[in-house]
Amino acid sequence: MAEAIEASAPLGYQESYDNAGLQVGNPEMEVSGVMLCLDVTEDVLDEARACGCNMVVSHHPLIFKGLKSLTGKGPVEKAVIKALTEGVAVYSAHTNLDSAPGGVSFEMATILGLSDCRPLSPLPGNPEAGLGVTGCVKPTPKLEFLRQVKEKFGVKALRYSAQSRTLVVKRVAICGGSGASLIPAAIAAGAEVMITGDVKYHDFTSFSQDLLIADIGHFEGELCAEKILWRIIKEKFPTLTVYFPRKEENPVATLL
Repeated sequence: MAEAIEASAPLGYQESYDNAGLQVGNPEMEVSGVMLCLDVTEDVLDEARACGCNMVVSHHPLIFKGLKSLTGKGPVEKAVIKALTEGVAVYSAHTNLDSAPGGVSFEMATILGLSDCRPLSPLPGNPEAGLGVTGCVKPTPKLEFLRQVKEKFGVKALRYSAQSRTLVVKRVAICGGSGASLIPAAIAAGAEVMITGDVKYHDFTSFSQDLLIADIGHFEGELCAEKILWRIIKEKFPTLTVYFPRKEENPVATLL
């Protein structure tokens, strides 16, 4: 299973701070079923076992920082203990899936119907891979474009730069998750809008004169990672049962 995923999203593509790959489990185990998710939680692990799955494949790593103990004192330790106790392997494809050709940002670009897509920040020596995507849309008035983004990604409340001088959107930059660090690259690429999540107040004040910034949220932008992983797994193992969790929900609520 790991080899199949890494053929599309090599671990060498991950950022230096990341921890993609097999998190829990025996690499030689036989997989009976897979549960896909964005975040590994106890609820997801319970649902995986109820469905007969002995492997969970996530986008966000369960173990992101080093663990100095396993006492169940927090949600990560509790999930690791449950995975070990229940015999469920956990594998994560994070920034390597973000940077892979056809990865998370490319999937987001497909959702928006962008054309002429290419990585926003290409990996050295590999112009086809990298973080973010830039692409084109037919000229669309700013507010109409933002409404389309809000609808297509199921965003309850879209934050955008009120001071932006952008009137019409033609070139789009997009990055799943937290991509505000790529705003300068979006400006250099000639984009009228940058779509990402977790944008800080000072990002809005610093760059709003240069382009339109649209914050769709972290969860909303990266949920499509599950579809990418489903395609990768089903292509290699067409008869394997692959599930999407019923209990997965955005950890950030919006009071309207």
